[in-house]
Order: sequence, then C-alpha cells, then structure tokens
Amino acid sequence: MLEKLFKLEQHGSNAKTEVMAGVTTFLTMAYIIFVNPAMLADAGMDKGAVFMATCLAAAAGCFIMGFWANLPIALAPGMGLNAFFTYGVVLGMGHTWQTALGAVFLSGIIFALLSAFKLREMIINAIPGTLKKAIAAGIGAFLALIALKNSGIIVDHPATLVGLGDLTSFSPAMALVSFFLVLALVQRNIPGSVMIAVLLVTIVGLVVGDVTYAGIISAPPSIMPTFLQLDIAAAFNIGMLSVIFAFLFVDLFDTSGTLIAVTERAGLTDKEGKVPRLGPALMSDSGATMVGAALGTSSTTSYIESAAGVAAGGRTGLTAVTVGILFLLSMFFSPLAGMIPVYATAGAILYVSVLMMHTLKDVDWEDLTEAAPVVVVLLLTPLTFSIAHGITLGFITYAVAKVLSGRANELSISVWVLSALLLLKIIFVG
Repeated sequence: MLEKLFKLEQHGSNAKTEVMAGVTTFLTMAYIIFVNPAMLADAGMDKGAVFMATCLAAAAGCFIMGFWANLPIALAPGMGLNAFFTYGVVLGMGHTWQTALGAVFLSGIIFALLSAFKLREMIINAIPGTLKKAIAAGIGAFLALIALKNSGIIVDHPATLVGLGDLTSFSPAMALVSFFLVLALVQRNIPGSVMIAVLLVTIVGLVVGDVTYAGIISAPPSIMPTFLQLDIAAAFNIGMLSVIFAFLFVDLFDTSGTLIAVTERAGLTDKEGKVPRLGPALMSDSGATMVGAALGTSSTTSYIESAAGVAAGGRTGLTAVTVGILFLLSMFFSPLAGMIPVYATAGAILYVSVLMMHTLKDVDWEDLTEAAPVVVVLLLTPLTFSIAHGITLGFITYAVAKVLSGRANELSISVWVLSALLLLKIIFVG
C-alpha cells in the first residue's frame, strides 16, 4: 500500500527511512507547538484551543502535502506570520482576532486562485529580488524584537524609547540561556535541538518555582473557543487590504523558497530546476492556510526545517505524513505546552530570526537603489511592529529610488502599480 501511495522504490527509498526522516523533521519544528499558542494567546485567543488548532492545522497540511503532492515537506503555522497576526494586526491595528483569522482565510483563497490559474510565477517574478530578501530579513528583525521585548531583555524607556532590561533578573537571564543552548545544540547537530533547549529551560523554571507543574499528558483541550470563529465579512474592510496582502505575499515567498530549497536538496527537481508536482504542493499550502484559519490559527506554511528530514533520507510524501501523525499525537501533551514560559521560547524565536537574516548576504550593498529599500524594510518592519508597513514602505522606497536615480526603466509594470496602490493606501487609509 505504501509503495502504491508514495512510490518509494521509484524514489530510491523505503518505509523505514521515510519514517525516520519524518521523525527528524518533526523534532526540528516541534517548537511551534509551544511558541504558537503562547504568541496567539497575547491576541486574546484561548491558549488551549490554539494549541489544538496548531496541531490539527499542521497535521492537515502535512497529510495534504504527503498524499497529494507526495513531497517530503512538512507544514505548520509559520513563524513571523503568527507574530504579525498578534502584534501587528490585533494589538497594533486594533482589529479583533476573529477579523485577523478572516484575513488569513482570504489570503489562503487568493493563494489557491493564484496557484490554480498559474499566476504564482508571474507575481513572484514581478517582485524585485531585493525586496524579497528584504522582507525575509525584516520579518527576522521583527521576531527578534518580539522575543527581546517579551522576555524583558529590552524594555521601554521614557527618554530613548527602548533600553536594556535587567539581565540579572530571572526572565531575561533565562531567555539568554535558552538562546545560547539552541545555538550550541544546533551547531553540534543534535536532533531536536530547539525543542530540547525549550524543555531544559522550562525544567529550570520548575526547579526554582517560577513555573507551576501542570502535568505532561491529558485529554486534548477543546478547540471550540476558536473553531469557525473567523470573521470573513469584517476582513473585507478596505483597511484590511494591506494585511491580506502581507499574509499572502509573505506566505507566497516563504512557500516558494522552501519548495525550491528542499526539493533541490532532495534531488527531486528536474534538469531546469523546476519543482515536481508544484501545483499540488502550492494547493496543499493554501488549503492548509484556509483549514488553519477555520480551526483558529494564523497562516500555515511549508517549513524549511523539512530539509533536516531530507538530509536523513526523506524523498516522498511518507515523510510529511509521518510528521502529520506526530503532530496529532502531540495533542495529548497540552499540559506540557501550557507550562512553557515566555523566556523558554525566546531562544527559539531568536534562533529563527537569525536564520531569516541570511538573505542579507545576497544584497548588492554597492548600489544604493538596491540597498536603501532593504534597510527601510529591515528597520521599519520591527520599529512599526508591522510586516505590512515594512513591505509598503520598502516598495515605495524602491520605486522612488529608481526613478530619482534615472533608472525608472528597471521598474516593471507590476512594481509601478503596487507602489502606487500602496502610496494611496498610506495617504487615504493610513
């Protein structure tokens, strides 16, 4: 049956290798089980329900990717998008989390339509490579700011806006310990490095009495507080256009980059470097986003951590299906997830931010028309606490810099249109 479903022999693999690859991928991305509920809880959502939505959305995405696209790529609610959901859309712009879920759902529908009508390549190619790199780095900086703020490493200051917190107090100190542990374990290629670091710091919190023991295993909590609570009608408000745009494009770039990187690593791409079964893969991602929004979580996306499973031999969808099964089993560990303190997950978030900054190495820093928009996105995404604002100001800066430098011919029609629309949005909507 497995051979018929996943064509294991054709891909030079076997069931044992695929299952072990799935376990490896799961261990590298399981931190999202702890981080996502904690982050969305700040938006006012029920933590237990978000925990369930996280596990179910991840499982659904992995099953669709595994059975339909037959690719060794796992999915789960994405880092960066969950931060934007909570701190940008809900706390920053004042929208309800129900409206934010509606925006996520609509972005999933648009993603599916773009994939179905094969417009994805046109959209991606229309966005300058510089801005793609800038968006990834800007999200990394945004995540870092959130981790530093929530753990108390940086604090508000009446004179300078921000300042250094008391690093000798427990929360900031343990956040740094968490980060250093992640770095050390990852660098030593320890399987499940991020999850191990999170759990070790949580244990320290238990020992000193900062964390209250609530158990390890229990019946899954109710998902009803978030299930089908999305407000699609409110998301149609013109003020939500930039939010939907941000959800869509970040997911689009993230998914495309992940699919290319992981399939190349697995040796699955053809001679022209094209991703096999790209249509089903993209529909898996957009479908998982819509399912996740209905369940009660932010955008679900393909995880670059899938490369760890590929390195362990994963070549087919059985790897993704294994990850999905493990996410379902994780639903019985809700007490453990509920005990994880903010400072324990800070290290994981900072680690992800480091990974996202690597795109800066490919920026042409000698060309100011390329470098300036990158710096604008990199700085203003965290400082405005909004991925949408970062993208908007980056696009406008890119267009203005090219025009004033006498290089308007380098701007595509798409960039002209998007920049104009975003400028009008700032003027009339804010």
